[in-house]
Amino acid sequence: MGSFKGHVLPGTLFLAVGAWHVWAAVARFAMDPAGFRLRVWNPVGSGSGALRHLELYVIAGGAFLDMCVEVLYSTHLHIFAPGGGVNPAHLNDLEHGGMLLMFFLVGALALLSENTRYLPLTEGALSLLAATAFTAELLLFYFHSTTHQGLEGYYHYLLVVLVGLCVASNVLGALLPASFPADLASGLLITLQGLWFYQTAFTLYGPMLPEGCHRDAAGDIECHGHAAGERAEQLADFQLFAYVFLVFAYALGCYAVAAAKYGHPDLRAVEMEHRENGAGSGGRFVGSSSTRDGHIIEGRT
Repeated sequence: MGSFKGHVLPGTLFLAVGAWHVWAAVARFAMDPAGFRLRVWNPVGSGSGALRHLELYVIAGGAFLDMCVEVLYSTHLHIFAPGGGVNPAHLNDLEHGGMLLMFFLVGALALLSENTRYLPLTEGALSLLAATAFTAELLLFYFHSTTHQGLEGYYHYLLVVLVGLCVASNVLGALLPASFPADLASGLLITLQGLWFYQTAFTLYGPMLPEGCHRDAAGDIECHGHAAGERAEQLADFQLFAYVFLVFAYALGCYAVAAAKYGHPDLRAVEMEHRENGAGSGGRFVGSSSTRDGHIIEGRT
């Protein structure tokens, strides 16, 4: 992954899966707030169409493709040293390949669970499986980051923070299967991780290297003096804050569209309750109610 393409490819996969997860979670909540259940992956369309498992094919296929790039293309098939043993020049590529293998297993096992009767996995089990894959990524980049210094190490450190939050959101999803915030947080963090892979690619290997820093002949990034290095790290913080704002704006946009398109009576009753509370009117207001699944909501002001 130590290249522009090596960061853009996984970034694209995380961004696509995360953005779809956010929209699907919001849409399912808008359709039925009372009956909401967390999903690790979300089908495309309805019924058993050909695109139903598209997300799983993207996860499994994308991880497998990236794994082949790391293990086969980047190593030029020189995996073993002439004298025997693993070629130390390509240990970094093999580390990334092992991490990608975990994400491939998440997609492949979910497909196996969906399409056969041999390995039925609950959403809680899939959440823990996803958490395991993110843990493998966390360990890789945590220890991998110790080999980086300065600005490159700082970008990897921020990535480690995002991956750690992905682990936490998936574990929380396994513990709270009816939690909309946990499901939404998982999608937001995956999207944010994809965006950060892109930003890392453009900053460390592209045209956005901060002023006062350069890449030397050995491929390491050096900043001229403490002030330049500090300024570059502050710029990285600002970029991350900007992406956090962007993904939350995207989530709010998805919620607005989903509420307008699928708004369940329960959701509209809650909205009416908040409006009445905000207006400060007295008395008791009985809003729209829904008897779906025996659930009734009354609004109060």
